[in-house]
Amino acid sequence: MAPSKNITKLYLHAPSGPTSQNHPGPCLSLSKLSSLLRCSSILPLDVVSIVPIHSPPSSADECVLSRTSSPVLYAADDTAVGGGGGNVLLKAVALMASVDITGEVEEWLEFEENVVVPALILGQGGGKAGDAALKILESKVKEVIKKGNYLVGESMTLADIALVTTLSIALSVTPSLSLGPSIKSYLAGHSSSLSSGDLSHLLPGPPLSTLSLSDAVSKVFASALELAFPQVESFGIKVDAKRCTNLKFGDYQCNNAMVLFKKLKESGNTSLKSPQNVAQQILQAVDTSNPVLDQLAVTGPGFIMCRIRGSFLSSRAQRIAQEGKVSPPVSSTEKRVVVDFSSPNIAKEMHVGHLRSTIIGESVCRILEYCGSKVMRVNHVGDWGTQFGMLIQYLKEEYPNFETDQPNITDLTMFYKNAKERFDKDADFKKISQLNVVALQSGDPTCLNIWKILCDISRIEFQKVYKRLDVSVEECGESFYNDKIAPVIKEFEEKKLISIEEGGAKCIFVGKKFSIPLMVQKSDGGYGYDSTDMAALKYRLSELDADRIVYITDFSQANHFHMCFEAAKLIGWVPKNEDMNVKPCRLDHIGFGTVQGEDGKRFKTRSGTTVRLVDLLDEAVARMKKSLTERISENKANIKIEEVDATAAALGYGAVKYFDLHRNPTSNYIFSYDRMLDTRGNTAIYLLYAHARLVSICTKAKEKFGTDVEALVDSGEKIVINHPSERNLAFHLEMFKDNLAMSLDDLFPYHICEYLYLTCGAASDFVTKCKVLGEPEMNSRLLLCHATAIMMRQCFDLLGIQYVMRV
Repeated sequence: MAPSKNITKLYLHAPSGPTSQNHPGPCLSLSKLSSLLRCSSILPLDVVSIVPIHSPPSSADECVLSRTSSPVLYAADDTAVGGGGGNVLLKAVALMASVDITGEVEEWLEFEENVVVPALILGQGGGKAGDAALKILESKVKEVIKKGNYLVGESMTLADIALVTTLSIALSVTPSLSLGPSIKSYLAGHSSSLSSGDLSHLLPGPPLSTLSLSDAVSKVFASALELAFPQVESFGIKVDAKRCTNLKFGDYQCNNAMVLFKKLKESGNTSLKSPQNVAQQILQAVDTSNPVLDQLAVTGPGFIMCRIRGSFLSSRAQRIAQEGKVSPPVSSTEKRVVVDFSSPNIAKEMHVGHLRSTIIGESVCRILEYCGSKVMRVNHVGDWGTQFGMLIQYLKEEYPNFETDQPNITDLTMFYKNAKERFDKDADFKKISQLNVVALQSGDPTCLNIWKILCDISRIEFQKVYKRLDVSVEECGESFYNDKIAPVIKEFEEKKLISIEEGGAKCIFVGKKFSIPLMVQKSDGGYGYDSTDMAALKYRLSELDADRIVYITDFSQANHFHMCFEAAKLIGWVPKNEDMNVKPCRLDHIGFGTVQGEDGKRFKTRSGTTVRLVDLLDEAVARMKKSLTERISENKANIKIEEVDATAAALGYGAVKYFDLHRNPTSNYIFSYDRMLDTRGNTAIYLLYAHARLVSICTKAKEKFGTDVEALVDSGEKIVINHPSERNLAFHLEMFKDNLAMSLDDLFPYHICEYLYLTCGAASDFVTKCKVLGEPEMNSRLLLCHATAIMMRQCFDLLGIQYVMRV
């Protein structure tokens, strides 16, 4: 019997419910339905379309509504067509389309639902039940495919749709599932003509209240697009909703109408005369009960402008205030991440050149950890190499009693400079130094002892910087990989990827994109940076089992690391493409620009020497201390004199960090104490003062009006959004997730800085235009101040900046 052409749309409500492997009912049921809709030999594509709805029709039967974990289909008159798991939806749509379901088809559907699904999906194909079910299925399929590749008759039926869909999902759940030859042959015959497709957009997914603002807006528009134009998926059009560039016209806009109008016209649909008509239909299809969008209007050539509902914004701000924290709104897909940052050299003090890697690296680690990654903070210190020969010899000569009397080396920079000067001018010293290198690499006890002394002294100096900057690192220097280099070279040799160049150097050519190769072994048999970094990469992939590896160095090393990444793909440590049977690992290099002086050259002291990082940090604190002391003397500060040191440290170190982090790391910048310590503009000082102002408002509410903001939270007091400045601030609080998602992708902390600065501006505008204390709206506005301060503290923490509660 030919399918009826009377059905146009069915409405699917797929409530939140179990969708895991242990409870696959709704997903499996929807997958079967998707397969039916895509199978034109049974159901022509223009007969039925499925439209998702946010909630059941108001007139829906209560007994249907009680099945909260099952998808339910409704007809246009709000009657339930069918609902539940198994094959109910599949048969309901087929019957409404007048598709015959014979007795043989029913038998196969019962067998699939009662035997195959429990054994292969619920039981994941394991144990005796799985083996028994596969044995029976193999026997049944073997008999029927003798006549053709269909379970019933000579064409596709619901039985084929159900079984192929279930087998496909079973294999995705349990890839090791052992199928018999007949089942494999049957499944292969249908894999191209019948796909389970994807009805994931019909599943409820996470509630709108848990999505980022951009995702929530997109989801509402996506449902409207599907409702107004069911063919939108076949056109390959995805929802295009973006923030308005001019907030005077709206918060967000949907830009799909113009492209969709063109596609409709190309397909022969001429009923709509302009993109504005298309936009109007989309607008009318927006669910008026949606909790997100309001004030929709069509403007220009077909843009749909909208505002975010005040109730939606207030509810999200309310949650921040109630929880007293900002729960991670984004989860990292990379569970194990290695971040290689800071990486100073042993026997050299950290200087301004180490500032950016250390500050950026710490923030990157915090962002990843906040989003759920286990982060390995690797400090790849330069603790191995030919320079140690001269350092060992110089220490022997300057501190002959080093074994019994610990050398008091307080200036590593001068120590290294003096050793280098002797090496360059004294031929005998140079010769002995070269012999020391061989002795060190051979494990000579004296040389190793001096090497350890130099490492220990250096670590003490490094820690002075890390303590000031509140940075945590785990040292794993170049020496750690020394015994791992030869096996890596051997692996490349076995795969014939090593090229022997002039002089006997062993090189890896990684493609035409790079003009030089990686030299993994020098002509004299020694190893260099290329060797160590390839060994480190191998170790991090194989031993640390990293899902993502991030290197943070100056931009000049970008080519080197990208060559290492290409070599890893060449040998198969990471996949070249998605087809390789290799665990994927994302490899990133963040290359930062130069810190410059006012003259545009590398930042140095007036005498032309490199600036010690400790001195740079201490100078920022000293200037801040002077400023705070003056404020106290002028009665402009809310701190006591005994709090100055701690406050100056928080503000000074925070100022240095933010001055670096708030810009794209790839850019150079001119270092300026005056600009970074300014209380106005985009500086940490401005932000920290603004945060303290919000805290002060809440403190005064308790002192002068007896209103404790924490008590308001406990009482369930609500945030009510009325004034435009209130709405603007709540809107900015909502944008945190979108900015965090950007930072999680490219690992550039400046997205967080930009968000923090804009939110701070919105907060300043709010407290200026909306009086908080003593007003009828005081309770609501105090909660909004409280939520904003919590959000700011979360941002400060991600940036590694210590906040202060008063200044």
